[in-house]
Amino acid sequence: MNKRFLSLFCLTCLIVEAISTRCIICHLRTHSDRCRRGFGVCHTKKNESCMSLKIFLNNTLQVLYTVCQKFCKNLTYDFHNRTYVHECCDYNSCNYRL
Repeated sequence: MNKRFLSLFCLTCLIVEAISTRCIICHLRTHSDRCRRGFGVCHTKKNESCMSLKIFLNNTLQVLYTVCQKFCKNLTYDFHNRTYVHECCDYNSCNYRL
């Protein structure tokens, strides 16, 4: 009975892995550098997608933040001479491009 349960569990894990999207996690990345904090991978769950938040100053990228985000929405807004671009996507590693 335990072997049957283990086999079923493994199969379920593979199916979940196959249908989820793999997103890159990075809590601090600059345009000229690699990820400095929180680098990793997350897999989307129900109602999640890959999200990136880019912060620009004078049209120059200052910071990039990426993660899996629930109920993600595409937004762009300006605040204190900075432009914030919040983007959502749903294919593997789509949130890590500059």
